[in-house]
Amino acid sequence: MSEVELNAPQAQAVAHRSGPLLVFAGAGSGKTRVITYRIANLVAQERVPAHRILAVTFTNKAAREMRERLEGLLGEELARRLWVGTFHSLGAKLLRLHGSSIGLKSDFAIYDGTDQKALVARILKDLKVDDKRFPAKVILGQIGQHKQKNVNPDDVNADSAHLEVFVEVWRNYEARMRAANALDFEDILLRSGELLDAELKLGVVGVRERFDHVLVDEFQDTNGTQYRWLKGLAQFHTNLCVVGDDDQSIYGWRGADVRNIQSFRRDHPDAEVVKLEQNYRSTGHIVEAALAIVSKTAVREPKKLWTENEPGEPIHVVDLADERAEAAFALRCIREAIEEGASPKDFAVFYRIHAQSRVLEEALRTARIAYKVVGGMRFYERSEIKDAIAYLRLALNPASDVDFLRVVNVPTRGIGQTTVERLAERAKRLGKPLFQVIDGLEEESSIAAAARKKLEAFRSLVHGLQRSLVQDTPSGFVDRVLEETGYRKALEKEDSVEADGRLENLEELRSALLDFERECELRSEPATMAGWLENAALHSEADAVVGESVCLMTVHAAKGLEFPYVVLTGMEEELFPYRGLDPGERDELDEERRLAYVAITRARERLVCTHVRTRQLFGQTRVGVESRFLRELPKHTVERLRVDAYGRVVAAAAPARAYASSAAGSERRVDTSYFDDVPAEEGGLRPGSFVRHGTFGLGRIRSLERRGQEIAAQVEFKGLGVKTIYARFLVAEE
Repeated sequence: MSEVELNAPQAQAVAHRSGPLLVFAGAGSGKTRVITYRIANLVAQERVPAHRILAVTFTNKAAREMRERLEGLLGEELARRLWVGTFHSLGAKLLRLHGSSIGLKSDFAIYDGTDQKALVARILKDLKVDDKRFPAKVILGQIGQHKQKNVNPDDVNADSAHLEVFVEVWRNYEARMRAANALDFEDILLRSGELLDAELKLGVVGVRERFDHVLVDEFQDTNGTQYRWLKGLAQFHTNLCVVGDDDQSIYGWRGADVRNIQSFRRDHPDAEVVKLEQNYRSTGHIVEAALAIVSKTAVREPKKLWTENEPGEPIHVVDLADERAEAAFALRCIREAIEEGASPKDFAVFYRIHAQSRVLEEALRTARIAYKVVGGMRFYERSEIKDAIAYLRLALNPASDVDFLRVVNVPTRGIGQTTVERLAERAKRLGKPLFQVIDGLEEESSIAAAARKKLEAFRSLVHGLQRSLVQDTPSGFVDRVLEETGYRKALEKEDSVEADGRLENLEELRSALLDFERECELRSEPATMAGWLENAALHSEADAVVGESVCLMTVHAAKGLEFPYVVLTGMEEELFPYRGLDPGERDELDEERRLAYVAITRARERLVCTHVRTRQLFGQTRVGVESRFLRELPKHTVERLRVDAYGRVVAAAAPARAYASSAAGSERRVDTSYFDDVPAEEGGLRPGSFVRHGTFGLGRIRSLERRGQEIAAQVEFKGLGVKTIYARFLVAEE
């Protein structure tokens, strides 16, 4: 390979011969090239046998790309001899070869999440444990968290009735897994570590002496178990090369420990350290902006990302009225870029949480621009949304067998598949819908009395919802459905990250209904559930738009990707950084900073960051306060724009100093205005125009006046009289 292909730090990392090596690889600095060239150099120049090199990464996709690059450098035959794969695939391979020394048969099964859940459900039933108080999914999550910390049931201090049950279930789980000769994903690395310890104790030559070099990519994402496994594999030769970036450690919520990369030198005092700081991906302004945010992280390895690329376009920080204006502006950016010759696939729209995607999806669908949701489902395809809509449709039309079958036992109410099948046989025999044949079940001897009672309770539930349907607004009715069916309570009881996300999506469904009600009000039309369901059905249809797709994704899903054009939405306090972090929550705030760094460095040429003055999210209207991260961007890298209620772009003032904390870190307030010197009548606000306020609803402006940097409006609200409100809290009605 030519030295011209590598810059000086890259060449230093590639040429390192032996001993521990730590490579800090900044965003876009060519880390994949470095790790693959290093492997190729070990084989071609250092004459290390290919089968004695192990390279680990986190995803099958990354492993496949690494192998393809190595095939290009070494040829297919040599590349095939390398051990390249994920932690789990390589751990499983080692266990099949050497696991007999710890009593593991080579034909062990690997249980996925569905298998694990089924096993725990059986254990709960056998132990006569209430699966509503102890859901299988929650127990599995807790088992996984303990295993990541190398904790076993004997280590848990069961000082409460809840923990006693958990430990008993966990012990049964482990016993049955061993009896079945099965492993879960956490077991693969734990048993691999057990294998290494056993071989060391017995003096057996095996796994520890199989490899001469161990290399790992994305080292900042490792947890404690993975790091122990790596150190064990490299214990005899210490040829452990780790490549990563503490500035891109964004998976703490799933067990990744950024301290692994930060403390590597303490564990390996003789390690050579190389820093890859030159970014080849992004323009100068984008690189400067990313560094400005992440450099404020409390604990990080000192390094400065830089680039020889041109400064490029300024980063556009755009102040918008609400989330619909935000979606419309993102759509406008996409259309303009396409008119300039870009492809839809060149564009990515990022958001902090999945629930933000709904309004963006609706805008793209309406414009018939193809899109795909990366790392997640389209909003109306998510199971919790489908469940809620099935309840809504069933209340409107109990004859819908599809909806009946979807929710008759969701959440679990003890109506099993056998009962449903016998009910279906009765419906077929009588030629009636399933819901209707619940009447007269006492004549159906094939259905047990207890099952009949549960079906009758479900019938009463639906009848009650039908009565409420004519009284409630659509948004109020969805609240009632989630409450009376027990759906919301079941998710709250589950108390997991996944359940929290599903609850947020259901609140966003309520936002969709509120939007529908608002649109109906403006058109002077009745807002009916039937009308909304028709809209939802049209939204959920895959308007098959042929062509390349715009990518929608959370920032977490964007890790490892890059795009010419990026729109980063929702840059408001309590959204990004998420939920408004207090000064005491330093670790969480640092991870949000790293997440912002990852988001910004995905953009190659053009970056747009948006924030809104009011946002309807989770069924509530919230005042938007510009994210602290936007206020930290270097002024010369940014062009600030304000878009009025009519979609017109006007120049904006300097960023608001909009976030302040008390000594206790619990108070937040808006200190200064978002408004510039553009007259109010140019911003969609004028005497006589209608506006909406998050608390008081629809009103009409009587007068406007400037108060220092603020514009104050006298607004008359029906039934509430006249109130003085700063214009930044108002959204103009078109």
